Amino acid sequence: MDVEVIPAILVKNREDLLERINRVRDNVATVHIDVMDNEFVPNKTVGPESFEDLPAGIGYEFHWMVRNPEKYIERTRGKHLHVVHVETISGKNWNAVKKAVRESGGKLGIAINPATTLKELEPYLNDVSMVLVMSVVPGFDGQKYIGEVEGKIRELRRRFPELHIEVDGGINEETAAKAGAAGADKLAASSSIYRAENAKLAIKAIREAAMRKRKAGVGESKSGGSKT
Repeated sequence: MDVEVIPAILVKNREDLLERINRVRDNVATVHIDVMDNEFVPNKTVGPESFEDLPAGIGYEFHWMVRNPEKYIERTRGKHLHVVHVETISGKNWNAVKKAVRESGGKLGIAINPATTLKELEPYLNDVSMVLVMSVVPGFDGQKYIGEVEGKIRELRRRFPELHIEVDGGINEETAAKAGAAGADKLAASSSIYRAENAKLAIKAIREAAMRKRKAGVGESKSGGSKT
């Protein structure tokens, strides 16, 4: 399974959103847009009012760090990936989330925070095409990678060999290698791309670091497709 590096965008207005998309769109297949409501996490970002007519020719995954994600998804139509947090889901609103994703024309993924157990994820795995493992506590970029989540990644990969597993938080060349060795095939990176002098080279370096570990057969690490 190849490794895809996905630039993660955490901004508060459409102007900055477009600038960040345009900075990387020629070098990746997908961008990851963080959406926060200042309720589920202590930060507020750009929201669905800014998602009309986004640049074409690139895929979008929306990471809904919000309460009642179905209300946001209903307003964001298109062939996007919608990633909701298991911590915001109950038996009552899961069907509403699935319905919103289906009617929007998108696909469904699910995210899990560092402190949340895989057991809490299990009831939803048959309904999703991807699991996002948070390697930081969600809310702000620039945080330090939490290596303990690699145990979850390894267990998910063991149980679901074909599942897309994305890791988000503190991803750089060093941590990409660790997450990739544990079994992640998608890596969402923000600071290490957008603070680099050359975003294209940063994306390439992150991907190559992850791929080197895979080719070396370090899938049992005990530490914890881009267009380049």
